[in-house]
Amino acid sequence: MHTADENAASTGIDDALPVPATGREEDYWVAEADGMTSRRQMAAASGSYERTITPAIADLRLSIPADLATDIEEAAAALASFDRYAASALGPDSPTLGPMSTILLRTESTSSSQIENLTVSARQLAMAQIEESTSGNARVVAANVSAMEAALRLADHLDAAAILEMHRVLLTAQRDAQQHAGRFRDQLVWVGTSAVSPRGAAHVAPHHERVPGAIEDLVAFMGRDDLPVLVQAAIAHAQFETIHPFVDGNGRTGRAIVHALLRSKGLVVSTTAPVSAGLLTDTRAYTDALQAYRRGDAAPIVEQFARASLFAASSGTRLVDDLAAQLDDARAALKQMRLRSNAGAWKVLPALVAQPVVNVRFLQDHVGMNQVGAHRALDQLVSAGVLVERTGLRRNRVWQHAGIVAVLDTYAEGLRRE
Repeated sequence: MHTADENAASTGIDDALPVPATGREEDYWVAEADGMTSRRQMAAASGSYERTITPAIADLRLSIPADLATDIEEAAAALASFDRYAASALGPDSPTLGPMSTILLRTESTSSSQIENLTVSARQLAMAQIEESTSGNARVVAANVSAMEAALRLADHLDAAAILEMHRVLLTAQRDAQQHAGRFRDQLVWVGTSAVSPRGAAHVAPHHERVPGAIEDLVAFMGRDDLPVLVQAAIAHAQFETIHPFVDGNGRTGRAIVHALLRSKGLVVSTTAPVSAGLLTDTRAYTDALQAYRRGDAAPIVEQFARASLFAASSGTRLVDDLAAQLDDARAALKQMRLRSNAGAWKVLPALVAQPVVNVRFLQDHVGMNQVGAHRALDQLVSAGVLVERTGLRRNRVWQHAGIVAVLDTYAEGLRRE
């Protein structure tokens, strides 16, 4: 196997960030008919193939090109500045800060899911959060939110058990995947167009028996404190995706780990920066960067993370401002009604930025109201034009803050246009 420096030299690129290239081991695949693949395709599906061997990176030594180091420093500073701004814009004691962090987390989770084509509107996701959605995608994305939350809770203990817990939370709500939740795979997986054969796949993951050792090596790498945080996060993510330790949910779990790492290293501590939203703006460049990493050059994936971090800081700031403006308008509407300072509507208002679709049960469970108080608060918010009842039913009613939903959908649409 080439050393990292030999791999870089072989490319002739001076601005590479050398890492050990993946190894290969040959095996033979016997394809099994799935009833949807032609006989000609089945005949080609059986035969020899090569699967990946991930190199150890726990003690990896890096020589970061000067230009890349400058980009990394700028991106890290932008993330840290955004983190401070998100807190200061609302005030450290503001009851809105927690919900604002939550909505950014949900935006990030949605963006992460969109990379895997699990598109969900803001209203669908909010409905899923109060268990009123019939959308399967919405439930899966809601589980991604929970996995992100688990990742941040476990940020100070990023070990194999924490990774398994993130994955367990992620897949628990995914139909036909619960049996794989929180378990390393016991079978071969690959990234490619064929469902019956790894032959010709873009990436064939390592043999499942290699997974636990590879994860322990990755955990040791993530535990180091002698690397620039964004470089560490980018390489850890690329290594995780190369190991592909699960049958399903590798991408979403891998991106959750990124946020746990950013939190554990103290780069983003007050809120959640939508880094996956940045990766979403150029998925082709992202997947090409993963392939370059496997060939022995980490510069492209680090560049993608630097670009995504700048995007996250810039777009996240606009999103914070737009959401905060919606709350300011709602406060102004309630003041015009001359409501008492202890009126229930004031208590509900901060929760709307994180949960723009609510029902009575949500107010009882999360805002601490009884049923009568919840209905009274909802009536006040409707009278002020802050909320609109969307069902027209007498039972199982839900109320929506249209402005916040529109802001979130506009943000997501901007990502898709990119």
